[in-house]
Amino acid sequence: MADAKDYYQTLGITKNATEAEIKKAYRKLALQYHPDRNKGKDTEGKFKEVTKAYEVLSDPQKKQTYDQFGHAAFEQGAGQGPFGGAGGPFGGAQSGPFSYTYSTGGDGGAGFDFGGFNDPFEIFEQFFGGASPFGRQRRQAYSLTIDFLEAVNGTTKKVNIGEKSQTIKIPAGVDEGSRIRFGDYDVVVSVTADKRFQREGYDIVGVKEISFALAALGGEVNIETVAGNLKLRIPSGTQPGTAIRLRGKGVPHLHGSGRGDHYVRIKVIVPRHLTGKQKELLREFMGEDSNKKSSWF
Repeated sequence: MADAKDYYQTLGITKNATEAEIKKAYRKLALQYHPDRNKGKDTEGKFKEVTKAYEVLSDPQKKQTYDQFGHAAFEQGAGQGPFGGAGGPFGGAQSGPFSYTYSTGGDGGAGFDFGGFNDPFEIFEQFFGGASPFGRQRRQAYSLTIDFLEAVNGTTKKVNIGEKSQTIKIPAGVDEGSRIRFGDYDVVVSVTADKRFQREGYDIVGVKEISFALAALGGEVNIETVAGNLKLRIPSGTQPGTAIRLRGKGVPHLHGSGRGDHYVRIKVIVPRHLTGKQKELLREFMGEDSNKKSSWF
């Protein structure tokens, strides 16, 4: 398969891309080429390309094999190694990050794990916020708007659906376009923006304004995160635009464990009006700084 397109090139990423960057690139391209959203001539082929690339690069073991042996390790009939099998005794199916096996026997497929979802179609709908390409009949959609923190932390909502009042449980970690199965309905989630936070996958980016004196001397400040308020240590000599990472203070993983991270981008505020004393101190500081630099040579 020498003419196969490089998987990194397919996703538009480098070999040093992180797991989050790989997933973000795939999600963007999969939404772009999803047959339900894009009716272009080559859409289906491109969708399969990015899906195959993500299937390999998102799995550390497969990624290592690909980096070492290239496409040959993943060609059909490439052997009975970890990637050459037929998918198990019941036959297999795969789409992007979601692989599953199922049986049409009398047990209705009981005992098979779909990663917390009821079936593979639901997996696809939750991930893409759209209809499954596997051909399942469309369900009736119901739109529901929630605010940013409700999407992050989860909530319950009373709604009038199916001509009666019902309560819908929204799991923590949903995002714009997420779909939640509720009886005979697919609840499509819309999330309002929050001026304090910007969401990037399961990570949160926020901005903290500090004085130039605090940036120079260091100290502690109070900040808001989606996980609650906490104190942040500002190292001395912090430069404008510095991003400080707070592990595990981001968005909870949907249908999984753990959380993303919170990044605090530092914005240094320079005062517009200074007192005479402040100006005098700054001039003194500038003078001392200039003398130190000249003494180095």
